[in-house]
Amino acid sequence: MNKEIIDRDTYKSIKKMNREELTKFILKYGDELLEQQGVKTTLDLTVLEERLSKINGIGNKRLNEIMTVIENFLDE
Repeated sequence: MNKEIIDRDTYKSIKKMNREELTKFILKYGDELLEQQGVKTTLDLTVLEERLSKINGIGNKRLNEIMTVIENFLDE
């Protein structure tokens, strides 16, 4: 018994995607599946920043640079 995972329209749109578009689609689709299973996929940036600030040797300037990189990565 084969269960249809994606519909025909989605399949056609996937065939037309380049590598970058396909990667974003797969990551988004995977996140949606995890959320359906009750797995938390969001990242609390304030908690992350707080924990990074406790690392010896990371000052405010470096912490701000790291957080900017992380935020830009998440926006992609």
